[in-house]
Amino acid sequence: MKTEFNNLLAKRRSIYALGDNVKETPEDIYTLIKDTVRNSPTAFNSQTVRTVVLFGKASNKVWDIVEDRLKSEVPDEEAFAKTKEKIATFRAGFGTILFLTDTAIVEKLERDFPLYADNFADWAEQGIGGAQQAVWAALAEQNIGASLQHYNPLIDDAIHEAFDLPKEWKLRAQMPFGSIEAPAGEKDYLDENEVFKLIK
Repeated sequence: MKTEFNNLLAKRRSIYALGDNVKETPEDIYTLIKDTVRNSPTAFNSQTVRTVVLFGKASNKVWDIVEDRLKSEVPDEEAFAKTKEKIATFRAGFGTILFLTDTAIVEKLERDFPLYADNFADWAEQGIGGAQQAVWAALAEQNIGASLQHYNPLIDDAIHEAFDLPKEWKLRAQMPFGSIEAPAGEKDYLDENEVFKLIK
């Protein structure tokens, strides 16, 4: 069975060659992201997902922070040159989304429902993963490319300070997005018998 939804999921790929040739306005993209996250499910309807959408100099600031932080972690100049090139592809995009978890809500749920306390952090991760996939697909539907990056926790303190974010918001991922300047490569899949079982 093939559906438009499955076609959209297949269209959602990691795009690294980004540009800023996007016809939508920042306001329209912000609304799209906001509506998509609001309609993404979370356990207990806890709504633990937080997003910060950055454009222009603010978006560039994220990747400046990443570059500065990694400079002290990658002492080899040749290796850092490759890292710098990679970061430049993210900076070249139209914007960046920060995905965060509101740990205050997670901790309150742990107190209020002690029987399930061990699960709420995991469920929050499920919620943010669902929101990330939904936003990624929503952008792909508009022919906007994106990828998901994880430079946390190296950049956490600097990001919180730069954008004055609540300390309870734990950074989980960064999603640079923009025009698709080159398509994604071929995608490999595991043999379906290793992944799926049909039981009747």
